[in-house]
Amino acid sequence: MVRRKDIDGSESVPCFYGKELRWKREAAGLTLQQLVEGSFYGLSHLSEVERGERRMPRELAEHVDRVLKTDGFFARRCEDVRKAKRASHASYFERVLEAEKRAECIEEWGPTVIPGLLQTEAYARAVARAGHPLEPQDETDAKVYARLARAELFDDDHMKPEYWVILHESLLRRPILPSLAMAEQLDRIAALAHRHRITPQILPWNCGAHPLMLGSMKTMTFPDAPPLVYTESSYSGGTIDDPALVKQYCKAYDRLRAAALPPEASLTMIEDAAKDYRNGNPQG
Repeated sequence: MVRRKDIDGSESVPCFYGKELRWKREAAGLTLQQLVEGSFYGLSHLSEVERGERRMPRELAEHVDRVLKTDGFFARRCEDVRKAKRASHASYFERVLEAEKRAECIEEWGPTVIPGLLQTEAYARAVARAGHPLEPQDETDAKVYARLARAELFDDDHMKPEYWVILHESLLRRPILPSLAMAEQLDRIAALAHRHRITPQILPWNCGAHPLMLGSMKTMTFPDAPPLVYTESSYSGGTIDDPALVKQYCKAYDRLRAAALPPEASLTMIEDAAKDYRNGNPQG
């Protein structure tokens, strides 16, 4: 029998919430399936809430309170948990934080900045500071460390998701950091590719008109849920789950991938650019 994962309630607010939920459920003598019956949510969703890995929707929290007779405790506290899980990320990014961890495949397009999952600390700090030049240092630090924490999903070579990324060639040539730091950023991308954790492709600067010219996008597919698209601008972002619109974005991404260089040639270009930065001779 597989031993269930223990919950350390001191680890975070979501873990504390989940541990309390498990304790109340077991005290009532209910299984996960019995507790979730009558709601619109599945057993796996409630299990992930108990482990502190997923947010508790208010409707589900209200259902749990009714079944467990907990006088509105979980409904009152679910917003506190949501805020804690978001940490230093923008509110509009909340849904993506959960989705990345559950995704079977992530496909991302970076036309103007290297995506957050691939950023080094120096690159993330430069991007954060450029967008909010007057904010206190501790707020910038919190944003940077929260962004780096997202990349932990690449730490285990046996874990999902499969990750594809298309980068515009200009990102290799635009030195937003000192040369050695830019080399380090490109080395990180190359290292992840060599570990088979990501598949990068480069869209050549002279490819002409191409799909998705107006901004970045990320698609996420799941084994047990419909796909999701996320688009972002400088100070806002939004998730899209309308099936027709998601399909249109996915088709556009496929056409963009067809216009990009093959993965092998792209990786060579990334490594050559990193070498140029290390040699103090970046090709602009």
